[in-house]
Amino acid sequence: MNKRALRNITALTELGFGASQLGNLHRETTDEESRDAVVRAWDVGLRYFDTAPHYGLGLSERRLGAALQHYDRDSFVISTKVGRLLIDSPETAHLRDTEGFDVPASRKRLWDFSRDGILRSIDESLIRLGLDRLDIVYLHDPDEFWEQASTAGVNALIELREQNVIGAVGVGMNQAEMLSDFIDYADVDVVMVAGRLTLLDQSGLERLLPTALGRGVGVVTAGVYNSGLLSASHVGTERRFDYAPAPQGVVTRARRIEAICRAHGVSLAEAAVQYPLRHPAVSSAVLGTRSAAHVDSGVARYNADIPDGLWAELDESGLAPDPIGSLR
Repeated sequence: MNKRALRNITALTELGFGASQLGNLHRETTDEESRDAVVRAWDVGLRYFDTAPHYGLGLSERRLGAALQHYDRDSFVISTKVGRLLIDSPETAHLRDTEGFDVPASRKRLWDFSRDGILRSIDESLIRLGLDRLDIVYLHDPDEFWEQASTAGVNALIELREQNVIGAVGVGMNQAEMLSDFIDYADVDVVMVAGRLTLLDQSGLERLLPTALGRGVGVVTAGVYNSGLLSASHVGTERRFDYAPAPQGVVTRARRIEAICRAHGVSLAEAAVQYPLRHPAVSSAVLGTRSAAHVDSGVARYNADIPDGLWAELDESGLAPDPIGSLR
């Protein structure tokens, strides 16, 4: 699989393995299914794996670390996130998690972008992953914590980068504007933007991508399917956009894009995977993955032959400006 450079660490494969579903996102996933997904990803050439303590209250990190332990550590890149500490919560252990993961609520999340909180979070992630270093650490969703995250949080990660505990300092969010601010005001190496560089939302093209390209900061895209609306060949009946039921106007736009894709012999999902990778600032597109079948479908979409005419028509229609065109 092709790789793209990222400063301070080895290059990323153009497709990344998003491990939120290994934390039982929305429904239970077995240990065997999780392991098989990672093994299949390795076999087809994926070498970038992303996780977070938030995903299943640590379950995703544990499963991913266990699956990767048999591979040469220098052969893959792994990222995790900080900002949510996991605190034991025996009083809620009989309940289920309320933030989308089908796991017991035996722990709770505590927002913390302080230096001490970040050091503790990384120590615990290393234990769960079974590693002694991390390649990328992202400040995770610091939308309401700019002051602490942009000072104490970033500085703690820079300190760890200088100590070679982590390779690269990152920030991951569902918005583009504050990510641009982090690039402008902090010494970050990479940002992860979810859902803001897709066939349905190109807000990342306005400021984030030009800023990142100018500063030499890598961009990892996630949420390329916008929570599922773009994840199939056809816009079906189960339509979600940005973690909620899709508004009718968005569904109509998705169907117009689908029709253009179909006219060029391309599926909507194939175009969704390849769209963000057209911009040179993008280092990798991370796809949420639960099973070996998910790996196979994602790689098939990445490898699909898409004619230039599709991107030109989407651009001319005003539905999805060509990321390459934004450089002109």
